[in-house]
Amino acid sequence: MKKIVISKLFLYKYRFIIGYIILGISFVALLFSLPIIAQYGLSEAEMESATRSYRLSIDAPLNGDLVDLPYRALQKISIMLLGLTPFSIKLPSIVIGLLLGLLLILLLNRWFKSNVSLLASCLVVLSTPFLFLAGSGTPLIMIVFWPTLLLWLGSKIQGEKRPKPSYCFLFAIALLFAIFTPYMIYFALFCVFFVFLQPHLRFVVRSLPKLPLALIGILVVGGISALILNVVNHPDTIMELLFKRNYEASQFFSNIGSGLAPLFSWRGAYESVFLAPLISLPIFALALVGLFSTTKGFFASRNSIASLLIVFGLIITGFNPDAIVFLILPLSILVAHGLKYILEKWYGLFPENPYARIAAAIPLSILFGIIIVPALLQYIYGYRYNPSVATEFYYDLPIVREKLDGKILLVRDNYDFYKILEGSMNLSVVDSVTEGQCTNLAILRGRDETGKCALSQIITSPMAEDSDIIYLYTEKGE
Repeated sequence: MKKIVISKLFLYKYRFIIGYIILGISFVALLFSLPIIAQYGLSEAEMESATRSYRLSIDAPLNGDLVDLPYRALQKISIMLLGLTPFSIKLPSIVIGLLLGLLLILLLNRWFKSNVSLLASCLVVLSTPFLFLAGSGTPLIMIVFWPTLLLWLGSKIQGEKRPKPSYCFLFAIALLFAIFTPYMIYFALFCVFFVFLQPHLRFVVRSLPKLPLALIGILVVGGISALILNVVNHPDTIMELLFKRNYEASQFFSNIGSGLAPLFSWRGAYESVFLAPLISLPIFALALVGLFSTTKGFFASRNSIASLLIVFGLIITGFNPDAIVFLILPLSILVAHGLKYILEKWYGLFPENPYARIAAAIPLSILFGIIIVPALLQYIYGYRYNPSVATEFYYDLPIVREKLDGKILLVRDNYDFYKILEGSMNLSVVDSVTEGQCTNLAILRGRDETGKCALSQIITSPMAEDSDIIYLYTEKGE
């Protein structure tokens, strides 16, 4: 009987390729179904983002309107092509979420072995905070996207004896676009600080060919010059890039507390769009193991960067509590470190026994099932039924599109947002009622205060509280 060689079996030989294909298909299908299965409602931030994006003009760079410009341009195109719907508002985040997931996989695969990077990628891209970012129609995802892209490009430069000038050029371009995203100026300074702090990185920079260094220098100087000119002409821009709107220095530590609350709260007794706990206990435990494992050889660039990124994430959370989602990036690195530590300890017990390594797949599969499946269920059902977060989302837009064709819609709040609907459906949006407008009148989240119209119907939403969202009126006597 022919002896079976495990290493030559098809499933074993191509196990990582098959795993990445399954992960990719599942990830793509899940992301594009997010607006249906979970966050179908819209938050105030999403409506504000859609309104601001729709107002974006072609001469926005000349007018100083540069903050989050790439994201807002994508969102405007999406709304113009698909109309104002929850899906069109969230589509830019879904697309960027796909790119971010790919970058995280590439980054982890660059720094860790294939088995570790595949397992860590599954845990991170299918986690609640990542799915929230990819399903939220706001530019918040960009504060994770740009640093991840820069770290991956940096790893392509650092890990080569003769780095390709193209990667250096792309790094400079990405850094140029990133500084026009809120808080990314701090990240650019963090990168400079980290390079000077790390002896190995200082050596890498000194050994770079002159052409890549010159390209980076020219682009960075050009970007800083454009930023300075923009700030001179539009002083509010720098405040929006450095701090949250209406930020006060006295709020710094309270913002950090508000940002950390979803990480450690199990009841979610606070007003936030984040579902608590934002990070599940098993993933948090893996990250702690990873943090512990990096204490040995801490000053290696890959080991220390996760800890420094956590500090950076806490600093920008002091400016905006929602920026706590930045911790997805260092968390993914620490989770990979934790998995690497656990697998090395397991393989160390059976260094010459391949069957023990295969047997490890059983408890690992159970562990990953326990982590991933409850996280997905928590995300899907939590945003629909958890009262702490469900009340932060409004389900008005789909009902307005479905029920109010040919009506006059009176909107007292978010008037500019609903005004966009006039371009894609037969609807007249007004902010006040004149004489004789009772026929076909619909009032969003309000009633007729004049007493001149007759109530004909109340349209409700699936929410338990404040479910009566649209009041339909006719002329009295009709």
